[in-house]
Amino acid sequence: MRVLALTAVLAAAVVTAPAPATAAPGSPAVRPPLGWNSWNTFGCDISEAKIRAAADAMVASGMKAAGYEYVVVDDCWQATTRDAAGNLRSDPVRFPSGMKALGDYIHGKGLKFGIYQAPREETCAQYFNAIGGATGALNHEQQDANIFAAWGVDFLKYDWCSPWGTLNDQIAGFSKMRDALRATGRPIVYSINSNSAHSNTGPSYDWSPVADMWRTTEDITDRWTSGCTGDCFMGVTEILDVQAPLYSRAGPQHWNDPDMLEVGVRGTFTPTENRAHFSMWAIMAAPLIAGNDITTMPPDVRAVLTDPDVLAVNQDGAGRQARRVRDNGETEVWAKTLSDGSGAVALLNRSGATATIATTATEAGMPAGSAFNVSEVWTGAVRNTTGAISATVPPHGVVMYRIRTGSATPTDTFSLRGAGSGRCLDLLGGAPVDGAQAVVWDCNGGVTQVITSASGQLRIGGKCLDADNNGTANGTRVILWTCGTGANQQWTLQADGTVRGTQSGKCLDVNGAATANNTTVILWTCSTAANQRWSRT
Repeated sequence: MRVLALTAVLAAAVVTAPAPATAAPGSPAVRPPLGWNSWNTFGCDISEAKIRAAADAMVASGMKAAGYEYVVVDDCWQATTRDAAGNLRSDPVRFPSGMKALGDYIHGKGLKFGIYQAPREETCAQYFNAIGGATGALNHEQQDANIFAAWGVDFLKYDWCSPWGTLNDQIAGFSKMRDALRATGRPIVYSINSNSAHSNTGPSYDWSPVADMWRTTEDITDRWTSGCTGDCFMGVTEILDVQAPLYSRAGPQHWNDPDMLEVGVRGTFTPTENRAHFSMWAIMAAPLIAGNDITTMPPDVRAVLTDPDVLAVNQDGAGRQARRVRDNGETEVWAKTLSDGSGAVALLNRSGATATIATTATEAGMPAGSAFNVSEVWTGAVRNTTGAISATVPPHGVVMYRIRTGSATPTDTFSLRGAGSGRCLDLLGGAPVDGAQAVVWDCNGGVTQVITSASGQLRIGGKCLDADNNGTANGTRVILWTCGTGANQQWTLQADGTVRGTQSGKCLDVNGAATANNTTVILWTCSTAANQRWSRT
């Protein structure tokens, strides 16, 4: 919930060698929860129609297949008063069918139902006068827990929303709802925020015995950096600074929560920033709760949120939060060991200029050795190393690697620069998704300009360049598609600089010999014209 805390967070966030955390009794959050929450996009402007549409979109977009399961209705769902028996009820205009019916709809999609409440007299929207009423859970904890269980709730976001109380008061209040939820017998993920409208206790106290996940920071906003460290909304980099010292408190059934994702929210972040934000939350084993409008998200945002290799790092069974093992000011190295003995490392460039960032397998936590294979998580490019790891990282960007001992089958990674256009082969829309049209764009080293040659295929982001619909005629579109065994995905890089399709016998061609950004790449009868010649960079 977006509310302002009353004191600066960084003073509270200084933690030295915290003791290992212990999970709250009965926690169902074995891995970081994956889901969607209504607040970051809609705030109080919610309704059962919007929530049902979000559930539909979670299935249709592939998010459910990727592992997302919780659809969380944030504040403003409730009526302004309880009924005569003291029971919570939904706003009759926004949710006329009631919350049980909404939960049934979400469950019918194979998803799980989340809801919002507060432990004091008012919810945050009531406290800040966004809506009227005073329907917080104070003195109704077991009653509310019972009705949530009856509605089929699977996730509760519980937001303090009051300046009242000491840390011990908060511990008692949050523990009371924990016990009430567990007493229902229903496995409900319990997510708390002790910072809202209160001095920040999220980063200074180990909440792992109390909740399944707990907010560590001020509320997030859709900015790379906001300059805020207290009493205001925080950007991605400020949140990382609060989260970094808390690594030992995270693990299966107890998760540090750096707040919901801003990936795709209002289209503020660039594709590079979206990937970086998502990468850092993933490597920190943070709950990944999307906050964008998933009913209208473009393909590049969907590709970020559903990337299987990044999600695998987040959902790893060991549940470790990455440590910041090197901090050079504007460039950082974060790393953790995964359950299979491999390592994950993120090279983070916080600055506004391209930077080369280097580390070693040893610094990333790998055992001593002389041979490692390193795969770039976003592109799938693989190389071997004796231990040195480095990358040129774009502004506000991350390069993430998976490191394993031993040597891998060598692959060849490069970009293709057109001789005629001076621009690089890229994808329209900036996302490696099925059907994306190959185009030319200013060379920038972005993820959709990184090509891996393996087994005769040219792969971008784990998918393959493809002659559309097995076409062989002049003008056939060149697209990206899930890799298969067809000859329409086989290519040969010729000595004269042309790239020839095996099935068609035709070459990659910049349409009409044009040079502008987003000019399409097609198949055409091979020649030595500049619009068909490519250099590897």
